[in-house]
Amino acid sequence: MTQEAELPGKRVLVLRPDELGPDDLKMWREIRTESGAPANPFLDPRFTAAVGRVRPGARVVVLNEDGTPVGYFPYERGRLGRGRAIGLGVSDSQGAVLRPGIRLDARRLLRACGLSSWEFDNLEAGQDAFAAHAAEELASPVVDIGEGFERYAERLRATSPGFLRQTLAKERRLARRVGAVRFVYDARDPGALRALMEWKSAQYRRTGRRDRFAQEWITRLVGLLGESEEPECRGVLSVLYAADRPVAAHFGLRSRTVLSWWFPAYDRAYAKYSPGLVLQLRMLRAAAADGIGTVDLGSGPARYKDSLKTRDLRVYEGAVVRPVPGGAVHWLGREPARAARRFVRNRPRLANAAARGLEELGRLRDR
Repeated sequence: MTQEAELPGKRVLVLRPDELGPDDLKMWREIRTESGAPANPFLDPRFTAAVGRVRPGARVVVLNEDGTPVGYFPYERGRLGRGRAIGLGVSDSQGAVLRPGIRLDARRLLRACGLSSWEFDNLEAGQDAFAAHAAEELASPVVDIGEGFERYAERLRATSPGFLRQTLAKERRLARRVGAVRFVYDARDPGALRALMEWKSAQYRRTGRRDRFAQEWITRLVGLLGESEEPECRGVLSVLYAADRPVAAHFGLRSRTVLSWWFPAYDRAYAKYSPGLVLQLRMLRAAAADGIGTVDLGSGPARYKDSLKTRDLRVYEGAVVRPVPGGAVHWLGREPARAARRFVRNRPRLANAAARGLEELGRLRDR
């Protein structure tokens, strides 16, 4: 279903992800490497291809100059031409993949795609054409482990000595009171993955948030990525066991050098041992040994992220909106709610009260 359009000096092809050929996958990755951006797996073509298998509106723009691809722009198309970042809601890094020096006008690009708007919530830094339309800049903490886990642990002892000491003590207590503790970094354990999804669904409900695993496309996407053998984009299930029973797990997405912290959860029956934090430390050690240089913890506040992080990246939330009817529909449907969330998020006391309210709502739903 190839569509063609024109931008100044560029030819635009709009394809389904499954219409990209091997040369496109190679060129996409070459351009990404040339840009110097982190090798985040969410901006790898295989992530777009996986989303394309579970989301029928997935598309990719191929930008050509003189017959040569100079950029790729993955997105999803909805009703009235409303667009969104590929995998919006679960993708932690979004934007276009452009050869250095390529400049775009975001609204002209959307017009060429037949889009009235394009929404993003984790736009990576350096995406200037889209960042100009951002409503908010967010911190996305990362953990740098490229120099090895021991060097990172030294820094952690200096910046958060109590955090490291207490977490290791809880791991020893877990082993004494429950049973032998073992950790598998890259587990092939369907039972543990099912347990993770159940724990995570319960957490979403408990905190009054929408259950992502109640959405079939997300569950299918996790399954596809868990089966992937692509070194630049594949799922990794890490599991902490006590007495051979899973007590915490994490399903993440990795490239050769970046691991994205994606779906962590634990069995609340063992909450007093902080199995999620024990798993994180074990996972950081294993990831460093496996060649990972950066673990991206994702945007959104959390106390454990502040303890673990070594620095923050900047990401952006917002939307490019064209002055057409579909753009007006997007603005009326999304922007007032986004403004309300921003108002609450920027006022800690109000944000804490809102979080408590959501948790109480979750408890009422479970009764």
